[in-house]
Amino acid sequence: MSTATGIIVLMGSGELTATMVEVHKKILGRLPDPPNAVFLDTPAGFQLNVEEISRKAVEYFRVHVQKPLAVAGYKSAENTTAFEAETAYDLLRNAHFVLVGPGSPTYAVRQLRKTPIPEILNTVIQSGGCLVAASAAALTMGRHTLPVYEIYKVGQEIHWIDGLDILAPFGFNLVVVPHWNNAEGGTHDTRFCFMGESRFRKLEALLPEDATILGIDEHTACIIDLHAQRIDIQGIGDVTLRRMGREMKFGKGDPLPFETLAEEMDIGEWTLKEPDEIDGAVHLKAPEKTVLSRASDMEASFRNGLAHQDQKVATNALLALDSIIWKAQRDLEDAESISQAREILRESIVLLGAELGPSPRRIREYLALLVEPMLRLRVAFRKKQQWSDADSIRDILLQADIRVEDTEDGFYWRIIDENL
Repeated sequence: MSTATGIIVLMGSGELTATMVEVHKKILGRLPDPPNAVFLDTPAGFQLNVEEISRKAVEYFRVHVQKPLAVAGYKSAENTTAFEAETAYDLLRNAHFVLVGPGSPTYAVRQLRKTPIPEILNTVIQSGGCLVAASAAALTMGRHTLPVYEIYKVGQEIHWIDGLDILAPFGFNLVVVPHWNNAEGGTHDTRFCFMGESRFRKLEALLPEDATILGIDEHTACIIDLHAQRIDIQGIGDVTLRRMGREMKFGKGDPLPFETLAEEMDIGEWTLKEPDEIDGAVHLKAPEKTVLSRASDMEASFRNGLAHQDQKVATNALLALDSIIWKAQRDLEDAESISQAREILRESIVLLGAELGPSPRRIREYLALLVEPMLRLRVAFRKKQQWSDADSIRDILLQADIRVEDTEDGFYWRIIDENL
């Protein structure tokens, strides 16, 4: 086992949400003050919103963790200049705390494999610093990496790719699988990092016999303290170890022996899980509904209200949907899920406008139940100088042929077709 004195934190998801604020604070509290905290943007380097992701990380740390966070920009080997690369390397070399998170695991592996960054991260840990790898980045930490998008979205055959294996020098022969208890599929199985039970079984069979799967539930952190030789589980879910059909599960506060993760682990006492037992084991503790699943429930209620011409049901569903989105933003839930929930709201409003078109009777009275609360929300956005959000509400209403005009005394709205 390595003599490193640092900390490795593997998160199933939620690295920039409310559930992980205290985890970040506690870890940073153990590092030199002020700690040099750095966010590495490589996993999302191919995304058009990569700069927005970095800004969100910096703002999250400033507001919620109350620590500064620098950004090490290494988006791709092809488009990063030598100066930019050396600047990123220097930031990482001097970091006490490095956070790597969302994006594509295979992209991250491809971009980082031929750089000094994996070795730099290893040195950070060896010298007493902390590496936090969450979501996509967590997938790259072990011996093998799951190509999630390629299998789940593109339809490639079941396979693994070589990971960065940053854990190996510390004695861990692990395959890290975050989003272990994912439930976003709704009507289809998306557990085991969106793979589902049947594909997970096939993937597991492809691994070497000595490889151990470390499954981490969403909004859950597995904290490996190399100096204290201690493992803590924090967050709202569990950590599952699987090898050769046997598994052990650990929750918050459960003792997880340090040697259990080591290469020499003995799995003789682990529970053997038959194929038909996995479902029960994984669903033993039902996960909380995601913002997207709650939004989908409200969309179904809204459509039901429209189908039965029940204005109360339809309006309440839209208002509830708006409340769900606001609560998700307040609780710092997954940004991508919030974006999809907003799209559901937009589509519902447009559908409402289309449905009301042929039925002009008392249309303004009906619309007022929805439009007036939305415009009050817009006023609140404007007071906070959240101009983009305020403009989004105006644009959404315009799609439904509702024009909003600002005046010195406030605002007024009208239906574009004055005959209604």
